[in-house]
Amino acid sequence: MKIIKYTIQSISEIIGEKCKLFSPHTNIKNLLYDSRKLADATQSLFFVLPGKVNAHNFIDSLYQKGMRNFVISDSSFAVALYPDANFIYSQNTLFALQQLATHHRQHFNFPVIGVTGSNGKTVVKEWLFQLLNPDYKIVRSPKSFNSQIGVPLSLWQTDASHNLGIFEAGISQPNEMDKLQKIIQPTIGILTNLGAAHNEGFIHSDQKLNEKLALFSIANFVIINKRYLKNIKNHHVKTFTWSFTSAADLQIKSAHSENNKTVITAMYKNTPVQIRIPFTDKASIENAVICWATLLLLGVGQATIAHRMQHLQAVKMRLELKNGKNNCSIIDDSYNSDLSSLEIALDFLNQQQQHPTKTLILSDLLQTGTAANVLYAKIAHLLATKNIYKFIGVGTNLSQYRNLFATNSHFYTQTEDLMADLANLKFSNEAILIKGARSFGFQKISKLLTQKVHQTVLEINLNALEHNFNYYKTLLQPKVKVMAVVKAFSYGSGSYQIANVLQYNKVDYLAVAFADEGTELRAAGITTPIMVMSPEEAAFDAIVSNKLEPELYSFRILKAFAEYITHHNIVTYPIHIKLDTGMHRLGFEGDDEIKKLVAFLAKHPQLKVCSIFSHLVASENVQHDEFTKLQINLFKQQAAFIEQSIGYKTIKHLANTSAINRFDSAQFDMVRLGIGFYGVDSTSRNNDKLENVISLKTNISQIKHLYKGDTVGYGRKGVMLKDGKIATLKIGYADGISRRLGNGKGKMWVNNQLVHTIGTICMDMCMLDISNIEAKEGDEVIVFDDRQSIYTLADDLETIPYEVLTSISQRVKRVYYYA
Repeated sequence: MKIIKYTIQSISEIIGEKCKLFSPHTNIKNLLYDSRKLADATQSLFFVLPGKVNAHNFIDSLYQKGMRNFVISDSSFAVALYPDANFIYSQNTLFALQQLATHHRQHFNFPVIGVTGSNGKTVVKEWLFQLLNPDYKIVRSPKSFNSQIGVPLSLWQTDASHNLGIFEAGISQPNEMDKLQKIIQPTIGILTNLGAAHNEGFIHSDQKLNEKLALFSIANFVIINKRYLKNIKNHHVKTFTWSFTSAADLQIKSAHSENNKTVITAMYKNTPVQIRIPFTDKASIENAVICWATLLLLGVGQATIAHRMQHLQAVKMRLELKNGKNNCSIIDDSYNSDLSSLEIALDFLNQQQQHPTKTLILSDLLQTGTAANVLYAKIAHLLATKNIYKFIGVGTNLSQYRNLFATNSHFYTQTEDLMADLANLKFSNEAILIKGARSFGFQKISKLLTQKVHQTVLEINLNALEHNFNYYKTLLQPKVKVMAVVKAFSYGSGSYQIANVLQYNKVDYLAVAFADEGTELRAAGITTPIMVMSPEEAAFDAIVSNKLEPELYSFRILKAFAEYITHHNIVTYPIHIKLDTGMHRLGFEGDDEIKKLVAFLAKHPQLKVCSIFSHLVASENVQHDEFTKLQINLFKQQAAFIEQSIGYKTIKHLANTSAINRFDSAQFDMVRLGIGFYGVDSTSRNNDKLENVISLKTNISQIKHLYKGDTVGYGRKGVMLKDGKIATLKIGYADGISRRLGNGKGKMWVNNQLVHTIGTICMDMCMLDISNIEAKEGDEVIVFDDRQSIYTLADDLETIPYEVLTSISQRVKRVYYYA
């Protein structure tokens, strides 16, 4: 087997315009663009990619961690400060990354499947892996790595042990697919479907379709829905069509669902054929048909296909973070186990700063061509570079290669052995990643280690939260900082978990309401500066001992803190000055108070003014724009006067989430971002640049069949207007569902159908009228998500989304996940 090796010298010849190499023969194995995900520094190459933040600024910290290989775009960068490092200069570093992946692709001539479409790309790719893994040694995109950055990183994984590639390609605007086509160069193309995703980037749907089909410009075969056949411009390409409605190579005749299974019947080469899949939803049926067509094209026998289709497994595309027993955090990835997804999961594990110990429970990995000794040596090296303190391996292969792993390791041949020994492992105050192939049944381990909880859950999508954070950063002027407001349990979504993500994404400041919130964040490993918005004299000890920074808004609290600092002989301490420019709630107000304030500060130089800020009253409301402009101008004048009086510059911040969208002049040095993180935009409910972060879900406890005139709930307020049925749910006003949503005012989703409440909301439960839909006990119920938005629920309650989010009680389980 030919092993392909790259040195920094050979890479510079492929992508560089010029270079400065200290050690030209350094071997390069890993490509890196995110400075937070460093592993194996000596053999990694860091690409300084363009973005809102100048990534050249991260070179110094990477160098301190042992990194010595960089691709930069700033020709004036001071490379002389790093004499033993290797630098390659490229005017376009993203193109350089793509160019390197394109070069790497030339080494391989085995079949490569390229998958594109609006939806279903990842499921089709993962199902093809499940179906074809017995026949091929497959390399594939990790998770949803289908972007201009993700595709080259996916291709870089390819080595001579593979004989089939399956890669996703995603686009959001014209002229992107041509770049991905040059990297993937698929010999077989798959178009899943054409939906509404990314419509905003295209003039019309045909333009988007043609852009996606550009992936197949030199493919040998394309698997495609018959209705899109006319759009294929390459008349030399061979097609394999499928259709539910017209004649095609694979023509679906029927799809009958029953007992959580679907039997799909079709005609292929004038012969009836059939498969059975363990799914009933429309998307899964279509994705299975696409996989069926692909296997037929590849020559897999129909009997083999039918057998494998029965055993298709759901694609779990998210890591879940849960509260565990003994003050542990559990990261549940118990249905997936391969090397590329392990690296992603370990990065997430290392984000968890709330625990000093990082633990991994891992099953034998799926082997895709790499020899077992090589694979497990790679895993052992990866765990060492990712600072895993405790390792627990399950499976015969891991047990066989136990000598490769560090001393604090435990091995079991099967899951049942680990379960029997869990008590002896004494997990406590640890972040535990559980990652296993589905056949190992690691969900049982997760269940044993996770706290028993109420079955109602609030799901928080951390990918979406990061997306929204990055979206708001694109609206900021250069060098404007971001303060993330995480008060009130991060708007009900969980304090340290959200703060952890924001710290990982290099937010500049955090703001909490009370000192105990800041103390909790410090205890959870949060080191980002924290402003306390409502400090109390009794909390000064906690504020100082935890390096929190108080907001001082009145002479009473200002004098009290000054006396505290003096009494404790503290030479200097950062404070934040709150001005009242119109809210009339808290803050120093008017010229007289501000003159008195600066006089006090002059006498107490140990109070270091870190920032000056105020609060906008109605930045979301057009009818009050003139007042907002008055506030902005008044703040500008008052802050300038204070800075001139104290003799130094401070951070000035005024803009809240709404003002970031509407008032550039309010950005100053920093903005405060709060509910916008969660996809809630008070200025526009239809901002399609934001993603939904929070979903509240429960399930049906019991279904009752009732007659016309029967009453439901306390006070007999719910009355059946006809014979029908009701569903009782495991959620009530103690969970945050207001009693105002009872008696038909509230509505929820059950099996994609919107249904109304009936009767009053009880403490621990409520009832829905499900007379007109099909449902069964245990079915999931959506209180709000991206289908029924939090705006709708707030409207029903005649309130605002803030109140809805912060009302969700702490007994509702929070589940954090990366999709």
